[in-house]
Amino acid sequence: MGVMVWAWASVLDERFAFLVEWHDALASLMRRYHLFYYVEDSTLEMYDIKNRRTFLKRTRYEDIELSDLYIGATVTVYSRQLHVIDYGDEYTAQTIGSQLERTLALIKPDAYISMGKIVDEVSKAGLSVAQARMVKLTERQAASFYAEHAEQPWFGDLVGFMTSDAVIALELAGPSAISKWRALMGATDPAKAEPGTIRAKFGHNATANGVHGSDSAASAARELEFFFSGAVSFDQTAVFDNCTAVVIKPHAVLSGDMGPILDAILYQGFEISALQMFRLSVADAEEFLEVYKGMVPEYSLMVEQLTSGPCLALEIRAESAVAAFRDFAGPVDPQVAAAVRPDTLRARFGVTTVKNAIHCTDLETDGELEVAYFSAFSRSRAPLSRVIEHCLAPCCTGCKAEGVFQPRLPARRGIDAQFGERKAVGR
Repeated sequence: MGVMVWAWASVLDERFAFLVEWHDALASLMRRYHLFYYVEDSTLEMYDIKNRRTFLKRTRYEDIELSDLYIGATVTVYSRQLHVIDYGDEYTAQTIGSQLERTLALIKPDAYISMGKIVDEVSKAGLSVAQARMVKLTERQAASFYAEHAEQPWFGDLVGFMTSDAVIALELAGPSAISKWRALMGATDPAKAEPGTIRAKFGHNATANGVHGSDSAASAARELEFFFSGAVSFDQTAVFDNCTAVVIKPHAVLSGDMGPILDAILYQGFEISALQMFRLSVADAEEFLEVYKGMVPEYSLMVEQLTSGPCLALEIRAESAVAAFRDFAGPVDPQVAAAVRPDTLRARFGVTTVKNAIHCTDLETDGELEVAYFSAFSRSRAPLSRVIEHCLAPCCTGCKAEGVFQPRLPARRGIDAQFGERKAVGR
C-alpha cells in the first residue's frame, strides 16, 4: 500500500503519461521514454521515443504507484533508474500538475523526540515525504530563513531556539499539501491549537511549538529552495563516534512505515544524530552492499530493493551502537524474527528477507564507515576517502578516543533546560 492515493485518480480507465530519462552507462547515452501508468490495474508501459517502439509491454509493477510519479521523482523499473523530467501529455499535466503541491515542513528542536509520530501524521493525512534531511542552523541561517519576522520582539528568541539543536526539514508532496500541512499543525500557540493537531500534542509555547510550515505557494518555493537546492551549506549533524548506520528501505518508506520505525528507534533509547533521504543509483547500492556480494544469494535482489525508491539513511548513536542496534533490528528473515523476537523492527515491519524494513551495520568496525558513505552523498559526493579520514579522527571532546558515549546535547537526554521536561514517548 502506497503512502497516498491521489484523490483525482478515481476514473478507473485513466492513463497518465510521463517523460522519463535513463542513463545507459554502457553506451554513455541518456535515453528517453514515455512511461504510462494505468489506474485501472496499476500497470506500467514504456515506449522508446527514439526507436519508436514499445520498450516494456504493459505489466504490473507493485513497487510503483501513481503517487510516486511527479516531476523530479526517481523510480526504478527492473533495475533501470528512471528520472521523471516532464509530463507526457496535456491531460496528465492538467490533471496532476494543477493539483500536486509541495510544501516545507520543519520539525523544530523541541519535537525531536516526536519526529516519528509527526512523520506518521503526515503519512496518514495522504501526504508523501519527497525529501528529508537533518541540519544544524547557524544564527545567520536562522535569521535569514525567518527574515520576514526580523522586526518582531520575539525574533531573537526564535533564532536562538532554532539554533539550539538540529532541525529536520521535510519536503511534503500531495494534493493541497500546503493547506493540509497547516491544518495538521494547528494554531501557532499550542495552548490555542485544536485538540489532536501536532502543535497541541507536541508543542510547548508559541516559539517552541514543534513544527513550522509554509504559509503560501511562494513561501513554499522559497523555503524548499533554502533547504534542498544546495545553495545553502549547512553544518552536518553526524558525529562519527559510537554510531551505527541504519537505512530504512524503500518498501518501508513507500508503505508508510517510516514514521513508526523512527518512533520505535527513539522509544528504544537510541539517538538519531543524522538523517537524510536518498535515491541511490544501482552503482551506489552495489558499492554500499559490496561486502554481501558472493556471500548471500539475495545480493542482486538487495541492490534492486535499495534502488527501487527513496530510502532514509540514519546515524544512530548509543553505547556499543552496532551490536545494540543489530539486536534491536532482529533476524534478517522477518518470519524468523516474528517467531523468536516479535518486538524487533524486522518482525514488526519486515515482509521478506529482502524487504525486511531496514539495513543496519553488521560488523563492529564498520559503523563509522557506513555512516561516512552516506555523509559523502550529503557533501555533494566529496571523495569518500576524505570523509572517512575525517570520521576516523578523534572528536574534539575526546569521547571518541575514550570510547565513551554521550548524547550530543542535553535535549537528547530527554530534558531541555530551557523548555522544560519533554513529554513521555509512547509506543
